[in-house]
Amino acid sequence: MVTATGLLVSINLEEAESIKKNLNQTINYLTEEGGIVQFIFGNNFMICLLMFIPIIGPIIGFYALFNTGIVINAIAIVEGYPTSLVFTALFLTPVAWIEYIAYSIAISESVWLFRRFTQKRGRSWLKITSIFISICAALLVLGAIVEAIIILAGT
Repeated sequence: MVTATGLLVSINLEEAESIKKNLNQTINYLTEEGGIVQFIFGNNFMICLLMFIPIIGPIIGFYALFNTGIVINAIAIVEGYPTSLVFTALFLTPVAWIEYIAYSIAISESVWLFRRFTQKRGRSWLKITSIFISICAALLVLGAIVEAIIILAGT
């Protein structure tokens, strides 16, 4: 729902073209340098790690997901497709599901970790949190590989 809210942000064609141009420049550079999987994973994993932080993690996560909606909106505007179609197409890919599962785990764990710390049981919960971080890392590696394959197939 947060990503869908980002779709509602009104941006003009010039802003949309700038967002898409920056995205394409990054993709082209990484494709040429051969570091696309590492970049995608590193970017997504850093954001995911921040989502684990009690209290501010969900805020950071919702901000990142909101910005994802803005980028989807920009791509749709530049390409001339309905935003809802581009958003729906995103969820036809396994990448979206993999990443959103990892982010959901991180945000949920942030809430649980905060709750455990308020109950003075936070230290015992850190072991479980590290397991969830490992699960998210594995999911995001898989997601980065699939996303790179999709990107490279489209170029």
